[in-house]
Amino acid sequence: MSLTLRFATAEDTPEILALIRELADYEKMLDQVVTTEAILRDQLFGDRPVAEVILAYESDACVGFALFFHNFSTFVGRRGLYLEDLFVRPAYRGKGYGKALMVYLAKLAVARGCGRFEWWVLDWNAPSIAFYRSLGAVPMDEWTVQRVSGDALMALAAQPLDVQMPG
Repeated sequence: MSLTLRFATAEDTPEILALIRELADYEKMLDQVVTTEAILRDQLFGDRPVAEVILAYESDACVGFALFFHNFSTFVGRRGLYLEDLFVRPAYRGKGYGKALMVYLAKLAVARGCGRFEWWVLDWNAPSIAFYRSLGAVPMDEWTVQRVSGDALMALAAQPLDVQMPG
């Protein structure tokens, strides 16, 4: 395997956006991608980065990525590593590159003192689910994902709040 993993830099922003679009297309959600290079550059490499990206290369070809950030578990009392996106370009699948990214992230989580390494997977994505199970992942069946976004988020934020709030 001639795989190289490295942390992304601001100069990699166009490649990151291309990978995000390819992932979204695979997940049948391309119409939901509204981010831009400018947004990614600011959010990933600006004054207060909110996530990190590992890029995977076979020779000079970018073959995939993992985008992750830290969350916090009140029960464990430690931060966790949350994998937002993992994607290997179809032509490079089956070579162990996805596993290499996951092993690297697990090592990073341990090195950073994380108590958990977790992610979501679409329930129809049987190949990914099987892959994750092969790595020892277990489903969190007792939990359901909840989300407020778009107009619903704006409406919720517009609700009156009769409490004192910091700055």
